[in-house]
Parts: sequence; C-alpha cells; structure tokens
Amino acid sequence: MTTLSTHVLDTTHGRPAAGVAVILEGPDGVVLSGETDADGRCPALKSLAIAKGRYRLSFDVAAYFRVQGVALPDPPFLDRVTIDFGIADEGHYHVPLLVSPFGYSTYRGS
Repeated sequence: MTTLSTHVLDTTHGRPAAGVAVILEGPDGVVLSGETDADGRCPALKSLAIAKGRYRLSFDVAAYFRVQGVALPDPPFLDRVTIDFGIADEGHYHVPLLVSPFGYSTYRGS
C-alpha cells in the first residue's frame, strides 16, 4: 500500500502554514480537497490509499498569505502552487512545500 502526506511551511514567518486549501488530483480527476491544520499538515490525506500513477497537489498560497496580512501585488506572483509528481512504487511519499509569496521549494521527503 502507498500513502501520501504533505507539510506546508511558511518560510516568511518561520512557522507551519495553517489553513492552506489543498487539492489532490490523480489519473481520474480530483481525489481530495482539504486544508492544512495548525501544524501545516493535511490530515485528510491520512486515510487515502494511493495507486501508482501521476498526481498533482495544488496549494492556494496567495489566499493563505492574504489572510496572514501580507500585502500581495495584483495579480500575486504565486497564486496557486502546483506540484506534479509520480507514484512509482509502494511505500510512503511525503511531498512538503516550503513557501513564501515569491518562491517555493519541494522534495520527496520521508
């Protein structure tokens, strides 16, 4: 069985990003819509068994930063961050997002 998790970290404020809308799309469309908790994690992902295939995680980061009181240009430099990735084998896939209003990074974590 393959499982998936994510963790959104706000690098501007140096803390987990709570309240970020998250969408997981798979080969057949939207698999899950959720939101990050106080720790920046999406608990709704815990209950999913993920099959091999191509996936996309989307994070509504501009809306999050606006709620945090960050003044963003219109349109914002980063509105929605999408990460396209593949599930090739069984095990755990962790896809973290480190984000600010003007940049982000990700990697396959453990």
